[in-house]
Amino acid sequence: MLRTLDLRGRGTAVTDALPSPEAPGSNVAGAVASIIERVRNEGDEAVRALTEQFDGVRLGDLQVPPADIAAALERIDPSLRRALETAWERLCAYHGLEGGAPDAYTTPGVTVSHLEVPVERAGCYAPGGLARYPSSVLMCAAPAKVAGVSSLVLCVPPTSAGTIDDATLAAAAIAGYDEVYPVGGAQAIAAMALGTASIDRVDVIVGPGNAYVAEAKRQLYGRVGIDLFAGPTETLVIADETVDAEMCATDLLGQAEHGPTSPAVLITNSEKLARETMAEVERLLGILPTAEIARQAWEDFGEVIVCDSYEEMLKEADFVCSEHVQVMTDRDDWFLQKLTNYGGLF
Repeated sequence: MLRTLDLRGRGTAVTDALPSPEAPGSNVAGAVASIIERVRNEGDEAVRALTEQFDGVRLGDLQVPPADIAAALERIDPSLRRALETAWERLCAYHGLEGGAPDAYTTPGVTVSHLEVPVERAGCYAPGGLARYPSSVLMCAAPAKVAGVSSLVLCVPPTSAGTIDDATLAAAAIAGYDEVYPVGGAQAIAAMALGTASIDRVDVIVGPGNAYVAEAKRQLYGRVGIDLFAGPTETLVIADETVDAEMCATDLLGQAEHGPTSPAVLITNSEKLARETMAEVERLLGILPTAEIARQAWEDFGEVIVCDSYEEMLKEADFVCSEHVQVMTDRDDWFLQKLTNYGGLF
């Protein structure tokens, strides 16, 4: 028997219980179109005015001085620096496995092949309105650096002081960004895609963001290359009694903190683990710096589903069809072989 634990008074039918965020409405598309047009016509001044309107700060020089980026790397805690440097090394090592010698198909009179050529200039966007993600700074840069992209640009929403936090700047230093700008939102995407007096246009824009950032990338696609059209982060944890509840709760909230509409779901065949994970979620929400965001996501889009068997867990996991699926069981290989509906499997 499949059952959902009653987090917020919902019923037990999974197909009825699983909530999902609504797609952005036409108001987002209209607002973004207006922002793009302002940046197209007014350049830097539009970027400054829109940053003041949305972030509450008036920027002077848009580019962060290279000396400030280097200084941030020296200011952060040594353990954080080691963690960022280790992550960067691993990201580059992984992406170094991609590419390689081009394959070729040859038949009499015809040779078909492909050639991978790096773009000259790549723009990366790291979120910063609700929380800071130095990991995104590294993950966006690694493929570009390994591919041999000539110039790397980073845009990050500013803090209330009009700056960028040290952890994010330190990550930019480690990844070797050539230019960093405290500019966020749709105006950052428009500036990188169209170019302004201070921000030269780029060839491709990558990186996560809110609905306005995603819509700006959609509207400017064709004018500039993009990675993908992304919606709210979704995470699904598949776990059994062999796993620690704190680990499950940490991984659920680690994605829920990305935004108030980020679904976070646990599927398990252990009611004990389910209830312990729910308790751990509440404990962690008491100490998490991003608790306000994560709590809203958990309360509105969180779910705990208890199954009777691994087969039932598999069926429900494919039904949920999450962007991130994390398997932590005593039969991980079995799930790897049988799961079909997911974005990334961990």
